[in-house]
Amino acid sequence: MAIISLTFKLPDVDFVLARLLKNADDMGNMFRPIYGEEAANTYATLIKEHLLVAADLVKAAIAGNTQGAAEAERKWYANADKIAVFLSNVNPYLPREKVRQMFYTHLRLTKQEAVSMIQKDYQKDIAVYDAIEKQAREMADMISDAMIKLYPNLQR
Repeated sequence: MAIISLTFKLPDVDFVLARLLKNADDMGNMFRPIYGEEAANTYATLIKEHLLVAADLVKAAIAGNTQGAAEAERKWYANADKIAVFLSNVNPYLPREKVRQMFYTHLRLTKQEAVSMIQKDYQKDIAVYDAIEKQAREMADMISDAMIKLYPNLQR
């Protein structure tokens, strides 16, 4: 929704972006009961940074600001590296390189989706969105499976 609202300058863009940023808090809250307050806050901050940089990247691409887009993309990948380090540090069942590659795939797909929408290639956008949805479920499964492995006796 954020990519669409930004691309077409829809009047809901501020509301959509605010809702998107709520995902960071939701993801942090998911971590809280398992990894504790500090880890939950760190994760939420990293995810919020991920989302804000993604919005900056889309805005720069829409404006045709190739230098701004390249800088945002560099920050986006650096953030993915930080997330990989963080997740592998809180859970040994989340190997740093595997998490990094998982996030890099997510970034590549999200960028493809944005480019498809900006270029008004709606059919490709839908196909990429389907791939993003599948990959997001795989990411969630990987993180959830690692939590279960780390705390097998935790009541669900």
